[in-house]
Amino acid sequence: MQRRDFLLATAALAAAGALPGSAAGALPGSAAGAGRGLRILILGGTRFLGPHMAEIALARGHTLTFFNRGKTNADVLPNVERIQGDRNGPLDGLAGRRWDAVIDNSGYVPRQVRASAQLLHANVPHYLFVSSVSVYASFAGANDEDSPVGRLADESVETIDGETYGPLKALSESAAHAVYGPGRTTILRPGLIVGPGDSTDRFTYWPAQAARGGEFAAPGKPTDPVQLIDVRDVAAFAIDAVERSRAGIFNVLSPPGRFTIGDVVNESVAAAVRLADPRPTPAPVWIPADFLAAEKVAPWSDMPVWVPSVGDEAGFALTSAARAPQAGLTIRPLVETTTDTLRWHLQRPEAERNALKAGLSAEREAALLAAWRDSAGARPATGGGGQSMARRIDSPA
Repeated sequence: MQRRDFLLATAALAAAGALPGSAAGALPGSAAGAGRGLRILILGGTRFLGPHMAEIALARGHTLTFFNRGKTNADVLPNVERIQGDRNGPLDGLAGRRWDAVIDNSGYVPRQVRASAQLLHANVPHYLFVSSVSVYASFAGANDEDSPVGRLADESVETIDGETYGPLKALSESAAHAVYGPGRTTILRPGLIVGPGDSTDRFTYWPAQAARGGEFAAPGKPTDPVQLIDVRDVAAFAIDAVERSRAGIFNVLSPPGRFTIGDVVNESVAAAVRLADPRPTPAPVWIPADFLAAEKVAPWSDMPVWVPSVGDEAGFALTSAARAPQAGLTIRPLVETTTDTLRWHLQRPEAERNALKAGLSAEREAALLAAWRDSAGARPATGGGGQSMARRIDSPA
């Protein structure tokens, strides 16, 4: 799956699949706390999130198996056992094997999740499914784990686009619960996952912009709220949940109000000064949301991470993150995420560094800055208005 921007459907207000908003709880008869390493199966495992999970698990003495097609990053963690297979094909390689837990990073449609859960549930006591906050039916207000999720008129649809991605993830959650039951299932709903290794370049765009030096466009007001989660914090929480056999549904992202787009931009500038010493010194130019909208500069895609908190998106950066910290989630300082992301970015091949997959091109940004200067001059950045551009938030394997 390619992680790209999608429009999310926000008209559907009813919950799909009767997902229980279960509180965290320990699984009965688990191997956690038994003083031994666990055997963990990861469905996927070689893209952004998976390798971070694997490194943490291995460092804690667990034994891993990857199940995937063997086509993506096949050289990642070569000492980990591989079972080659396809979620859309026979799962014979998994039959008859025993693990203590399975982490499903690569299920996008309920058929895939149902098939793997049915095959594994007799021999694997714990199913952890990585979903997304995109499951929620609307972002016009704040959501918590018990908020309605989106649903499809035709639940047999498997085409993944802006209208179906979130509801399909919700149906996949239902499929895991239907087979394993809420008491043996962990559902993680991450927000925007960021950090070193994220080739989508959405968060990476900001430290990369700062590292080039000079003026660069920044969106709205520095105080505009954002929510995100370092990939290593998601990975650590997932492995903790497996070790503790922690069942439940968890939003996995920074608490509302913890970070702003100003924090992201300013920490990116600081990281660039430390690591790249750019000349001239990077300097963000804050451009109001209404001006960006008039120039057809879209939140999230053209200005990654940021969405104005208005209209249908008023609650997007207000998603509750209260439950997961009670179960052990920690959020690292943003300075660590920006610094490590920029350090990773500076080590990428030049072609990747010069052709980011998110944000404005250099030419379009120059035109935007020129238009801003030619407008009403240095008017205060009100940040009002803006177009509603919701987005798919994905968790690659």
